[in-house]
Amino acid sequence: MTTELDPKVFKGISASPGIAIGRAFVLEDMDLAVGRWQVPPEAVKAEVSRFRQAVADTRKEMLATQQKILKLLGKTHARLIEAYILILEDPLIAKDVVKNISQNRVNAEYALSEAIAGAVKALESATDEYFRERRHDVLDVGRKILLHLLGHEPQSLDDLKEPSVIVARNLTPSDTIHMQTKFAEGFATDIGGRTSHTAILANSMGIPAVVGLHDISRHVRPGDMLIVDGHTGTVVINPSPDLVDNYRRERDIRLAEKRDLESLRDQPAQSVDGRRLTLAANIDSPTEMKGVLSNGAEGVGLLRTEFLYLNRAALPTEEDHLQFYTRVAQSVLPYPVIIRTVDIGGDKLVDLGFAHLSKSEPNPFLGLRGIRLSLKHHDLFRTQLRAILRASAVGKVKVMFPMVSGLEEFRAGRKILSECMEELRRENKPFDDKMEVGLMIEVPSAALVVDHLAQEADFMSVGTNDLIQYTLAVDRVNDEVAHLYEPLHPAILRLLAQTVKAAHAAGKWVGMCGEMASDLDVTPILLGLEFDELSVSAGLVPKVKKMIRDLSFADCQALAQEVLKDPTRDNVQRLLRQFQKR
Repeated sequence: MTTELDPKVFKGISASPGIAIGRAFVLEDMDLAVGRWQVPPEAVKAEVSRFRQAVADTRKEMLATQQKILKLLGKTHARLIEAYILILEDPLIAKDVVKNISQNRVNAEYALSEAIAGAVKALESATDEYFRERRHDVLDVGRKILLHLLGHEPQSLDDLKEPSVIVARNLTPSDTIHMQTKFAEGFATDIGGRTSHTAILANSMGIPAVVGLHDISRHVRPGDMLIVDGHTGTVVINPSPDLVDNYRRERDIRLAEKRDLESLRDQPAQSVDGRRLTLAANIDSPTEMKGVLSNGAEGVGLLRTEFLYLNRAALPTEEDHLQFYTRVAQSVLPYPVIIRTVDIGGDKLVDLGFAHLSKSEPNPFLGLRGIRLSLKHHDLFRTQLRAILRASAVGKVKVMFPMVSGLEEFRAGRKILSECMEELRRENKPFDDKMEVGLMIEVPSAALVVDHLAQEADFMSVGTNDLIQYTLAVDRVNDEVAHLYEPLHPAILRLLAQTVKAAHAAGKWVGMCGEMASDLDVTPILLGLEFDELSVSAGLVPKVKKMIRDLSFADCQALAQEVLKDPTRDNVQRLLRQFQKR
């Protein structure tokens, strides 16, 4: 017989690993109804003042939260609030709402809702997950202002008094800072992705979390028993006693594995027969710095810089860039950091309000992005390159150009870099004039002329996501063809082997910083192909290191040669399965 306590299983996005088992604490999502009414002409000025006061109160509240985060979690996490304050200062709030109130004589709540809806719609159309996720930040800021306008008091995680699994529509940094962390067993939220603030904070606090569960907050009642599996992105409501026991056993096993992996932190990524790789970490923002060295990474193999362009009314200045790069470069010493110049697409610039630099494109993946955008907008490129060069004076910095399709683009990028060096010399600003300059292999044309590129680049790093997508002509987010996105396709393996061979023939090192480097099943092939460096998310560094330390380089070389001879993906997978079963 079906009852209300029958188990319900929800699948979402793994945001922070670990298994949490406990009773639910449901953070209510207050329904904020917003009406539209006409403001009398004589009351418009007062309505504008009421709105500005709500913004000021929200700002004051955010600054207080920032101080709490600073005290409890440190500078890195306190910067999450800076993103919220930047939204608060964005013209869409600071000017557009006031303009709507003044010109159309509508109430402040309605004018604010219209502005937020417009911004969210623009971000929803972004092709990059990181940018789409920012719509939740805009919604949260709008909601905070609205609460002040309506005089409502939101429910707080201060009410958490015993160990619980927190269920909510969304969790903002200010929500989490009020939480008693000793009582938070896990998070489960309706919205959010891997780059959401909930995911970042959960990871930082080591709390299991699953996000993007759609409407789970409507299905959970306070006190329901929950299992949150942050490894698989699964949440179970009212699980059976047997299932709870199974998960408790799995949690104990995983905790033991985690302790084993932690013991490898200071060990090299070296095979049983002595082949040594550099194992580095990919990071997107300062919030991820803590995990780089604590997980045993030997530096940052890919520092994405798109973070700097988010939630701001103007393009980042040279000092904005410099502050970020300097902090990262000094944090990872004695190891290096590879800074990728901006890989923002023209479509994203439009989404972010910088339409004067670009325009909407029908196919942004084949449009103005990566090095193409940088070479079109020299000022934007020079600002970033000057900051990277200046940061090289205080750390081991390398620079890498994305989306290079041939030698001409790489040379054009180096030429501008040389001009920036000359400027800095004239200004007596120090930098490392031996800084390594590399490029990403992610366009098939670059992989096909890699022997020429290897002669002039100091190093190369393979970005597999784009390389696979462009080589196989597959949009991996298109359900109709996503099954054709295959990293083990013989064409991809040949391009990888060709890239490594060309780099080594020119005496250069070559790495991989794409998603394929994180796939433990593929690690034997990458080791056998003789990559010099793998760069993965910081949390995966211990697992990849353990895999490498358990492998024989000689066996992996033999495997790589075998798979390169095979004409089909199915045969490659069969060979890999046989290798794993030995």
